[in-house]
Amino acid sequence: MPTSACCGTWWPIEPHWRAPMNITCLDICDSNLQLWHRDTHLQSPGYALLEGAEYRFGTAARAAARLQPRNINTRYWWQLSTETLQPALGPARHTADLVHAHLQVLHREAGQPQEILLAVSGSMQREQLALLLGIVQQCPFDAVGLVHRSVALGSLFGDAERVFHLEVQLHQALVSELRRVGGHMQLHHSTPLPGCGLLQLQERLVELIAGAFIRQTRFDPRRKAATEQQLYDALPAGLRALGSAVETNIEVNGYRARVGASELHSAAQHLFDSAGRATGALHSANRLVADPLVGLLPGLSQYFPDIELLSADSLPRALRRHEAQLVQREQALNFVTTLPCSPHRTPATAAAATPAPRAQRLATHLLRGALARPLGAAGAAVQPGWELRRADAGWTLHGSGATAQVNGVDYRPGQVLACGDRISIAGETPIVLIRVED
Repeated sequence: MPTSACCGTWWPIEPHWRAPMNITCLDICDSNLQLWHRDTHLQSPGYALLEGAEYRFGTAARAAARLQPRNINTRYWWQLSTETLQPALGPARHTADLVHAHLQVLHREAGQPQEILLAVSGSMQREQLALLLGIVQQCPFDAVGLVHRSVALGSLFGDAERVFHLEVQLHQALVSELRRVGGHMQLHHSTPLPGCGLLQLQERLVELIAGAFIRQTRFDPRRKAATEQQLYDALPAGLRALGSAVETNIEVNGYRARVGASELHSAAQHLFDSAGRATGALHSANRLVADPLVGLLPGLSQYFPDIELLSADSLPRALRRHEAQLVQREQALNFVTTLPCSPHRTPATAAAATPAPRAQRLATHLLRGALARPLGAAGAAVQPGWELRRADAGWTLHGSGATAQVNGVDYRPGQVLACGDRISIAGETPIVLIRVED
């Protein structure tokens, strides 16, 4: 079946990052499939677009989702099967045909690696796993390993008794609970969160932002498919901007609306409530971790002040660590749901309690409005009576006489700060920690 694609992710995370590996690995989460091969890193959301008798996948397909809704399928990974495709979409007989075509595109775009290690979501059922392996047998590469992606990620948290991993797929979210047993991280169970997928989150965010356009400009970007697509396309950049500011401008078709982060908190409330019920009360020996794109959701830190966002390289790093155990060339593939964990926690996360993925490196400047001020070796004053001091682990905040908040949550004495943190004292305009590189 002829195919073409342009691969990318709806929420780009460190797009220039590279992670060389001995073995090629494919992360199968339909909100953003990722493939690492040598110094190549592909990202491709699970969108299929029919153009004539051919298909396009990934970013190119997503860019036409509002323009050609009848020619788009976003359920083929989630509903992987050999049942007749309803509604029909070109020559594909069933979702398995679309998955096969998408895999071929990724393989070609990555430079045609001979072997691929597969990391799959916990929502994939046993029959779907068997079908996936059957599809791979019809592809021009060999699958040499099959692992539960949450287990691989959880193995990076060796000091935790339980790890709850939150992932957001296109049509649902999933919380996988992992438990440490005898030096190994084991899958306990996975809980699907219906109605909490990325597509539903986008719709709620777009509805709120469109409301701001109507109130401020009387222009409704949803009235025409072209401007609605522009709004969807502008959404990621707007959310990233709100990760380091209390409000931002979003422009569509020459109209501009001012949107505040607090106005968008309700968009993800159903997800936050559902995830909270799935995890229950977290104890000190437990961890709640999430894929990077979760960090762009407004209000995250208010609902989950202790959540830890996985960094962009967490999964390939975990797979590289367990490569010898995961690769199975001379035998039938087993679905790995238990992995050894390190005795101490490794730097698996970009940050904790932040509304956006943060950099691992130390902040160099304070940003107030449009003015950036360098941080000296001894630190810097933030507000009267408050200052930043350099500690071994990073910057910490010290002072008294007023209430200090970081990312909307009360500052904890000794809490280490990172790039992207918003510091607000006594309700004053927030100051953002940033890094400026030469």
